Amino acid sequence: MSEDMHVTAQDFDDIVQKAGVPVLVDFWAEWCGPCKMLSPVLDELAAEYGEKVKIAKVNVDQQPNLAARYGIRSIPTIILFRGGEIAEQMVGMQPKEALKAKLDSLL
Repeated sequence: MSEDMHVTAQDFDDIVQKAGVPVLVDFWAEWCGPCKMLSPVLDELAAEYGEKVKIAKVNVDQQPNLAARYGIRSIPTIILFRGGEIAEQMVGMQPKEALKAKLDSLL
């Protein structure tokens, strides 16, 4: 996962809420096994969708205020944003096809 996909409380609004395309935000942590399994899936989605969708990651250990802001209690949690608003929220490891279906519905 490229470093430019990692967002912080300081740049979250600019990257996620002001984006002109749908944004998938993965709330994760280094110690989380399912989060590590999800990471390559997100890399594949980022490559497949290119500029049509943004993929962002929030490390809940480093960004506890962002996790609290969105009520993250379990990870991985994926929140899909469209127009700065939450369009969908999913908890736990998600198969690639399910994520693609959700993203396609936002395009």
